[in-house]
Amino acid sequence: MVTKHENASVLEVERSKSKPPKLYKVILFNDDYTTMDFVVEVLQLFFAMSRERATQVMLKVHQEGSAVCGIYPKDIAETKVEQVSAFAKQREHPLRCELEGT
Repeated sequence: MVTKHENASVLEVERSKSKPPKLYKVILFNDDYTTMDFVVEVLQLFFAMSRERATQVMLKVHQEGSAVCGIYPKDIAETKVEQVSAFAKQREHPLRCELEGT
């Protein structure tokens, strides 16, 4: 028979084995052709940002050359990069979106 104390120890050991997933930054890069309005649209559509927040991030991309749009587990980050890249290509914008480990 397992006592409550022994059972709690087993659960604690099992919990300590599982680590949170490694996170990745999704980054947008500035270019000379993609419009600011398009970048704001991408940030609202794919990163669920308000217009105000999307404008702030877009200005950071424009002024600093790049900005982090979000931090996600690898599979979600890869999906975001693929979605943004496909959307930009479809709209004939050279907007570059990449992921980077944290």
